[in-house]
Amino acid sequence: MATANYQQRREQIEHYFDRTAADVWARLTSDEPVSGVRETVRAGRESMRNLLLSWLPQDLTGKQVLDAGCGTGVISIELAKRGAEVIAVDLSQSLIDLANERYSGVDEYHRIQFVVGDMRQVQGERFDHVIAMDSIIHYAARDGVKTLETLAQNVNDSMVFTFAPKTLPLAAMHAVGKLFPRADRAPAIEPISPHSLTQELSNSSALQDWKIGKGHRVSTGFYTSQAMEIARIC
Repeated sequence: MATANYQQRREQIEHYFDRTAADVWARLTSDEPVSGVRETVRAGRESMRNLLLSWLPQDLTGKQVLDAGCGTGVISIELAKRGAEVIAVDLSQSLIDLANERYSGVDEYHRIQFVVGDMRQVQGERFDHVIAMDSIIHYAARDGVKTLETLAQNVNDSMVFTFAPKTLPLAAMHAVGKLFPRADRAPAIEPISPHSLTQELSNSSALQDWKIGKGHRVSTGFYTSQAMEIARIC
């Protein structure tokens, strides 16, 4: 099967989170009980979220941060608590509505601007950092790199993001996942080997002023994702 292009995949993701699985993701990102499989996903996402946040400064006072693919806003509120001014963008109106509902009573809520839209198309803003957790993993490798290249034009310091590492265990989990009811399936992810991604980034003329930094894989049950940091060369 041919890989979906960026626009096609974007539409699939928007449809999934807005119409197919809005309630599923509302529960997954809450404290409500979930199935054993989803509990492993929840635990993996929490570990990854904590890891990515640990790669950013503890004090973000005066900094502007883009939460690209913010979902229900869990990372956004943590960034705001560190003093950051946050622009949190997601394709899903349902998830943005849920984020606003959950955090409107939190003191730091005024530091966050939740926006429905494409992470590539945040206009007229300059960011110190970008965090993109499990938001470019649904796109083909070239489209994922293109997204980083586009964002890099308006970023001063660093971008931390995740991708789906191409591994045999992950391939096996995908095969098992196809047995789930269609409503329970997330849009297909696009695995890429860490070596191939490193080469793509290193060969990018648009990222010649950037260097690859930290990297770490999180694998918990049915959740596998790999974090990477790229930083602007001073």
